[in-house]
Amino acid sequence: MPDRASTPPIQLAEVTGVLERITYANEETGYTVARVDTGRGAGDLLTVVGALLGAQPGESLRLHGRWGSHPQYGKQFTVENYTTVLPATVQGIRRYLGSGLIKGIGPRLADRIVDHFGTETLEVIEQRPERLIEVPKLGPKRTKLIAAAWEEQKAIKEVMIFLQSVGVSTSLAVRIYKKYGDDSIRVVKEEPYRLAADVWGIGFLTADRIAQAVGIPHDSPQRIKAGLQYALSQGSDQGHCYLPEEQLISDAVKLLAVEIGLVIECLAELVGEEGVVREQVPADEGGGSEGHVEQRTAVYLVPFHRAEISLANQLLRLLKGPEDRLSGFASVDWGKALTWLKGQTGADLAPEQEQSVRLALTEKVAVLTGGPGCGKSFTVRSIVTLALARKAKVVLAAPTGRAAKRLAELTGCEASTVHRLLELKPGGEAAYDRDRPLDADLVVVDEASMLDLLLANKLVKAVAPGAHLLLVGDVDQLPSVGAGEVLRDLLAPGSPVPAVRLTRIFRQAQQSGVVTNAHRINEGVPPITEGMADFFLFAEEDAELAAGLTVDVVARRIPARFGLDPRRDVQVLAPMHRGPAGAGNLNTLLQAAVTPSRPDLPERRFGGRTFRVGDKVTQIRNNYEKGANGVFNGTVGVVTALNPEEQRLTVVTDEDEEVPYDFDELDELAHAYAVTIHRSQGSEYPCVVIPVTTSAWMMLQRNLLYTAVTRAKQLVVLVGSRRALAQAVRAVSAGRRHTALDHRLRVG
Repeated sequence: MPDRASTPPIQLAEVTGVLERITYANEETGYTVARVDTGRGAGDLLTVVGALLGAQPGESLRLHGRWGSHPQYGKQFTVENYTTVLPATVQGIRRYLGSGLIKGIGPRLADRIVDHFGTETLEVIEQRPERLIEVPKLGPKRTKLIAAAWEEQKAIKEVMIFLQSVGVSTSLAVRIYKKYGDDSIRVVKEEPYRLAADVWGIGFLTADRIAQAVGIPHDSPQRIKAGLQYALSQGSDQGHCYLPEEQLISDAVKLLAVEIGLVIECLAELVGEEGVVREQVPADEGGGSEGHVEQRTAVYLVPFHRAEISLANQLLRLLKGPEDRLSGFASVDWGKALTWLKGQTGADLAPEQEQSVRLALTEKVAVLTGGPGCGKSFTVRSIVTLALARKAKVVLAAPTGRAAKRLAELTGCEASTVHRLLELKPGGEAAYDRDRPLDADLVVVDEASMLDLLLANKLVKAVAPGAHLLLVGDVDQLPSVGAGEVLRDLLAPGSPVPAVRLTRIFRQAQQSGVVTNAHRINEGVPPITEGMADFFLFAEEDAELAAGLTVDVVARRIPARFGLDPRRDVQVLAPMHRGPAGAGNLNTLLQAAVTPSRPDLPERRFGGRTFRVGDKVTQIRNNYEKGANGVFNGTVGVVTALNPEEQRLTVVTDEDEEVPYDFDELDELAHAYAVTIHRSQGSEYPCVVIPVTTSAWMMLQRNLLYTAVTRAKQLVVLVGSRRALAQAVRAVSAGRRHTALDHRLRVG
């Protein structure tokens, strides 16, 4: 057998050219398909594939890789690695500067600068930027900005050369540089697992790959502890507040591919260092008599453990405190009060609604739950009307901007998102808390099924002693996107929190196919899809054909039949992101149909997405530093401006706030023509279109479909497979989330 060391290394070919356009880019893997002008003339462009993520059109690239051929697309070059080189010709410099790579220089200004300095342009910008003032209409302020942007670009490039050598894509390298600046290389070499905690978009797996490249041993305690914390954060992404110890150890062994003994040892060290918390909790998460419940060892990330204990304590403090800021309702003549209320609202309360009104105004914490058409909204309006009549200070909030708007319309009072109400600051700390509570006698929170553990804890901390807290929501909907099942835990058997569940469907609501079918689905009965004026099924078994049909329904059929605007009034809600009828693919198809490319309008490509003015978009991470009080995961808006020179895009959110995004922040935005059903929680739309296909089989569950249907105010259109629809109605969500809030509330 030949000695491996004697085998000569395979020589990589080298190609130099200008990146003309990116035709496809996968943000997660870095795989890119691009067209490069190698100077062969006659508009002959070379197809290049491989790890090119982060390279910008207009840049001159030196590519190292291998020649190959694609059966469909012909000759192409597969890139192993690349470096950027400064262009030498006037045409190349003009293209490079005009690409938007340097902030403050767009195509027109690039032309003026290159016309003035010719081939010396880049040398002038780098070594004598003060000379830029010679260019007509270019003042000293703009000159300084261009020089600073060039310097930053140069510093980033130096860091990138190192980061590329350890397998970091260019887009992640920019983020690492923004976080650590000149300290970037040291952090990556010595503390690579810090990246997973500090830099958005870098998870444990990417940090682990970098750690391997810089020589961190496979069985290093640093690696194993980071892996354990990652496994717990994966659990929280799936909604769990903790993981049972055996499950955590098993997950970590699979993830890290190390001996179980090492994992157990590092977990014990992590507990000792207070990196995680280990505690005994009841194994029976559905309740049961205390003292007869089997125990399990739970392992928490520290913030979730603190929040769960704090939330339970704060709720019990409110419930049991001696003060009462609505004490007048304890002795009110309810007959008189309800007669007066009927005069204000024009309708009688049903017995369940009356019970809810009394509960909210006499108990300091209460829960109101029930499905669509059962009168939750009218009950809330009645509670607020009575409280205001007694001169109470009422504060209204909801987890999303749309839900807050709806609450304001319903009550005639101002309402805000929970984030804005608490004035969350960078880092997630709230301006209002136990030391500085909200000035309110009654706090009403709608769509409370969306409250995750961390946000609920911040909210309840800010409720003043003696004030009343009313949580309103539909417990049968999907639980919160974040960890916890707060509403369900408050309604668990043995909970000290008083609650009313509205069950009677009012006659007016019974005439709605949307309401009728929502309740049928919730009871495990298939919806009626024929003979309804507001509920339809377009049957199509093939998932790809169903995707095309969904686009046709949204862009053509609904506007023609109902006069609804496909961008403003219609929302596609998909069970999952991936797949032919998933939100990802549908966004591409819907954007092409609703907001097509136009030669007279600028657009910006980032990763695999192209952004245009008029695009419907959504924020996909919490960013406390954007906007007046942060912009949060799930916020929806419309792109209203796109400026290539300033490298900035502007979004007006559904809270009517104008939020700017630099081009290098566009990974925080995704298109929102189609969103997953999970992301639609708390929002209502005139019309929802729901693709239900067998390609989403694993996601098809009753509470998912029920949540999607209850998002519609006027019209529901299902598109897809009858078999998939039957599965969604039949399948009940498996198992509860791992939370111990109900236990902590019971034992006080």
